[in-house]
Amino acid sequence: MNMDDAQQTFIIESLELLQQMEDALLHIELAPDDHDTINAIFRAAHTIKGSAGLFGLDDIVAFTHVAESVLDRVRDKHLHFDEELTALFLRVCDHIGVLVNLAADNQQAQVSVRNNGVHLLDLLSRLSGEVPKSTQDSANARQSTLSSESERDGESSDDRLQTHHWHISLRLGRDLLRNGMDPLAFIRYLSTLGHICNIVTLSDNLPSSAEIDPESCYLGFEIGFHSNADQATIEGVFEFIREDSQVHILAPNSKTDEYRKTIQALPQESLRMGEIFLLRCGIHPPEELGDSLPNPPTGPHQQLTDRGLLDQPLIDLPPIEEALKKQLVKDSRKTESSLIRVDAGKLDQLINLIGELIIAGAGANLAARNAGASDLVEATAVLARLVEEVRDSALTLRMVQIGSTFNRFQRVVRDVAKELGKDILLDIGGSETELDKTVVERIGDPLTHLVRNAMDHGIEPPEVREARGKPAQGRLRLNAFHDAGSIVIEVADDGGGLNKDKILRKGIERGLVSEGQSLAEQDIFNLIFEPGFSTADQVSNLSGRGVGMDVVKRSITALRGSIGLESVEGRGTTLRIRLPLTLAIIDGFMVGVGSASYVLPQGMVVECIELPANDGSDYFNLRGEVLPFIRLRELFNYVGTAPRRENVVVVQFAGQRAGLVVDRLLGEFQTVIKPLSKIFGQIGGVGGFTILGSGEVALILDVPGLVKQVVDSKQRTIADSWRS
Repeated sequence: MNMDDAQQTFIIESLELLQQMEDALLHIELAPDDHDTINAIFRAAHTIKGSAGLFGLDDIVAFTHVAESVLDRVRDKHLHFDEELTALFLRVCDHIGVLVNLAADNQQAQVSVRNNGVHLLDLLSRLSGEVPKSTQDSANARQSTLSSESERDGESSDDRLQTHHWHISLRLGRDLLRNGMDPLAFIRYLSTLGHICNIVTLSDNLPSSAEIDPESCYLGFEIGFHSNADQATIEGVFEFIREDSQVHILAPNSKTDEYRKTIQALPQESLRMGEIFLLRCGIHPPEELGDSLPNPPTGPHQQLTDRGLLDQPLIDLPPIEEALKKQLVKDSRKTESSLIRVDAGKLDQLINLIGELIIAGAGANLAARNAGASDLVEATAVLARLVEEVRDSALTLRMVQIGSTFNRFQRVVRDVAKELGKDILLDIGGSETELDKTVVERIGDPLTHLVRNAMDHGIEPPEVREARGKPAQGRLRLNAFHDAGSIVIEVADDGGGLNKDKILRKGIERGLVSEGQSLAEQDIFNLIFEPGFSTADQVSNLSGRGVGMDVVKRSITALRGSIGLESVEGRGTTLRIRLPLTLAIIDGFMVGVGSASYVLPQGMVVECIELPANDGSDYFNLRGEVLPFIRLRELFNYVGTAPRRENVVVVQFAGQRAGLVVDRLLGEFQTVIKPLSKIFGQIGGVGGFTILGSGEVALILDVPGLVKQVVDSKQRTIADSWRS
């Protein structure tokens, strides 16, 4: 097993466990006596401690051990989770996360981190009754004690090692290999704590060659071990596999009853195990055995009976075949995990290769059509269909639920609300909504800014809310849903809303709006997204809701998304972020203007109709609805005469419809999205490009930007006509 890969897996799983632990701690505030949640918190800490011990991460082990002791007292009902204890364990979570990240980077903890750890250990030790010590301090103390005792008794260290004889019975879990672990890694790690004097490998559970599963582990070990380590240290070697394996550790000078219980608890035949214990692993020194038996034993069974390790005749022992059969039936009922971890880089590479395959397939189809080979055209069509299915399956692999991102804000809301002295409840909806993992990763920071702004500048203090006839507890809602081929994320609060007059005055003061200029309500709200609008003066009043919103808008625009808001003064504000489901490959609809081709996201295309005759206006009547449109020929300044028959592609975004007038309709097209370079990134109405089967480039139109341009132009025209 590659230990570097295993440690990376440990880092990932530990961070996931810490997130689960944090979620459970936030839940425990609402249900402090929820036994299942308390156990979940304990298991997370216990698993992290055991895994860290396997990799020698002593700082994590020592710190988490004390935290685990406190949690154990909570499980035993000696302590109870209250607001103070929950706050302490949230800090414990944060500190363990820092230690895990330091281990991931192979860095040592800075002084501030160590001091924070010492402070937390002091608080935890008061609750657990333990004196916090680092692993190294404990080891040094043990070594000092052993040396002093050795000098006092006149014994050498080798002599003392001979008196500390441990016995370890290890039955490895069936899924150990499947989980990426190496059985010998634990044996090698155990040898660093002492000397393995005897080891017996058991393969009783090994099936026939025809039935053997190469990914299953059938091994067990009986180990005679000489060491001065304490039992907790030896148990720590196997913490990583304790839940799935059987581990029995017999301390030196254990009573005979303890030996007998251990032997009877093992799945193998008791007589055979007893023989291994006595004769092959040396639980009792030969001298002691000789002294206790005046006559030589007649056989292993007689020896075990005389020593009190067996209390029943040999004939009553269950056959080993029956025990193995029961064990195999038990193992067959175990449900194997259906999840595997795949490096994100490998998924990205797969998507890129599928994109190139789509382009190559389009080229092959075009060549077949030009050659007039009907059989080849049919074959390329089948190939295109299969590639599309592969594409959909690959994109599904990159889709993740947004619920995990939303749940992280439970902690943000809790901490910020306490800091501000507000009572705020976070309401989460649409947790199961899926979108591309890249989008999820990059939307976290903008969402954090919006949530903090809503709490700081949106939701009023409790006394203000009560004076306005509202509940003292404010509500903040995060919601997500699919709409027209995109995902919509809402951040809504029931706070004071935006004050249009204050925003407009600040816009005039900043030179963003001219004196006497009339703006629609939405245009006034959009001023908060302008760079430079955010100032320190705005932090303390309600119109300062837009602090840093220009950065949020740029981040969302970089994801080919858009942001809009609705607000009612005194009732609250809702911000809506619209994002594409994926940033890689989409179903497109291709149109032609002049000699060029353009691609529209198919999910935003409503219908296609022929452009009716009109008087030169930029709108027409579509079944009783006024539909504004824009001519792409004019937008991109094409010279030449338009064809006699023009077509209108009706598109929809954010509940608004518009028409795009084009020369030709070219049909559906699998589109591999290529980003524009920084030189062309500011071109309006264009969101990227793709490569056609002919090798030519087709621009991908920014439908949200075009719809907004059309609708805004129409609204300005109507406003001008009213003013005149």
